[in-house]
Amino acid sequence: MNRFYVVLAVVAIVLGVVVFALLRTGGGGASAAAAGTPPTVADDGFRGYTLGPGTARVEITEYLDFECPVCASFATIQMPTITEQLINTGKVRWRFRDYPLPIHKYSRFAAHAAQCAGAQGRYFEMQDQLFEHHQWAQTGRDPSGLFRDLAQTAGVNLTAYDACMKEGKYAQRIEYSRQEGDSLRVDGTPTFFVNGRKLEFRRLPGSDDFKVVVDSVIAHGPPPQPTEMQRQHQHPAP
Repeated sequence: MNRFYVVLAVVAIVLGVVVFALLRTGGGGASAAAAGTPPTVADDGFRGYTLGPGTARVEITEYLDFECPVCASFATIQMPTITEQLINTGKVRWRFRDYPLPIHKYSRFAAHAAQCAGAQGRYFEMQDQLFEHHQWAQTGRDPSGLFRDLAQTAGVNLTAYDACMKEGKYAQRIEYSRQEGDSLRVDGTPTFFVNGRKLEFRRLPGSDDFKVVVDSVIAHGPPPQPTEMQRQHQHPAP
């Protein structure tokens, strides 16, 4: 009988060590505060990071999910040409909004990593890292360590990044953006709005599709009147 309890105690200790190792490395590394839905949501006034001048005749808002493979494909294949032809030429201001899908386990965590990098002025560098190294989205493994490496590559101070992720500082901001998408009938990612009007495509649009849309808006439409939101939030806040 005594031997039985000794074996049982040894098994319990081994299991405890295994669980501790999993929590440190793979099973629980993703901060619950950063990866989960916050219990409450407050509007902090932030309306997304933007590329392009505020004086552009056309504003395109993209609702994206960092774990979405279609979003990654669009970001790495189409976006460089769009940036060159439409954003850098002053025709378009491009706004990025978060829309983490519930089917993706680490989409909120990735969005939070990007927001924490953004607090240091490195949002777009981190966005590039997350999409260019998108293999993390296919493994199903906890990407905490990889995201930290990507943040370092993006030029992020890791001490501040770690604190931001642990706190879940921008979890409410991300959820507010998702709820905003729901109110606008976003039903998948990526979803695009041009001057507030939802674009409907039967396939993923390419750079040529956006050039046609933008040229048409500029040729036939009046200059867009800034909304109250745009007037109040011309510059992204950390």
